[in-house]
Amino acid sequence: MSADPGYFGPDSMMWKVNKEITVLFGGARALLMHAAHPLIAAGARQTSFYQRDPWKRLIRTLSLQNSVTFGTVIEANESATRINKLHEVIKGKDQITGGYYDALNNEQLLWVHACLQLSSIYFYEKTVKKLTDEEKNKYHIENMLSAKLVLIDTDNMPKTHEDLKKWVINKSKENKYLLLTDVAKDVQGIISGGPVPKHIKPIWPFISFTAFNTLPQEFKDVYGIKTTKINDVILKFNLLLLKITRPFLPPFFRLIPPARWAKQRLSKNPELKFSDKANI
Repeated sequence: MSADPGYFGPDSMMWKVNKEITVLFGGARALLMHAAHPLIAAGARQTSFYQRDPWKRLIRTLSLQNSVTFGTVIEANESATRINKLHEVIKGKDQITGGYYDALNNEQLLWVHACLQLSSIYFYEKTVKKLTDEEKNKYHIENMLSAKLVLIDTDNMPKTHEDLKKWVINKSKENKYLLLTDVAKDVQGIISGGPVPKHIKPIWPFISFTAFNTLPQEFKDVYGIKTTKINDVILKFNLLLLKITRPFLPPFFRLIPPARWAKQRLSKNPELKFSDKANI
């Protein structure tokens, strides 16, 4: 196995955040945020991902994040190239809004990137520990390299994590920027409970509940999610319970497989921690 730590290495914020298994819960939340954008939904409609394999989009998004974070430089580049080639053919006129969707459009790419980053940081802070502004901005800057790999114009990206969060919220408040399309309804049904892969079925009710109830208000309005005191109490209790029990869990239940495999890979050469951030 190659001892190449990839673009980041074990001392990076990308490793620190993305290795946590509870951060994966943010993938379902991010998927709901993606689908609420009608032009992102239009691209999904073209490829029929949600109809043919409802989990393909979620797995594809998370596998790219994991490859770029924990893979070697070659694996990260290959994963990004596959995504970029797929995106080349996803474009056309949206039948719902009349707008033009293009999977290589910078704003649409940034939307997908931003929703996943915000969800990852959110679940890390709720289930592991609070991050300082400096730590969140370090994650943001490191993740800009991931964004560049999938052809996002990083020169025009918000420069801090908080600015990225404000960009998403401000966009979501624009008239008809978010819509409950047929694709959004499909994703809502998938996240609500079915069909769910057997190996995650026991914990899916919790993942589904947190995905919907941690959405920003603008997205809750799209999906018709009511904020209630009882849901608030249940949400806070379960997230706190995860945070309290997490330190006592063995790595198998606490860290995602790509992070454990990357640690094994680096153990072949413990002196090597960082790549030279090869030009991309």
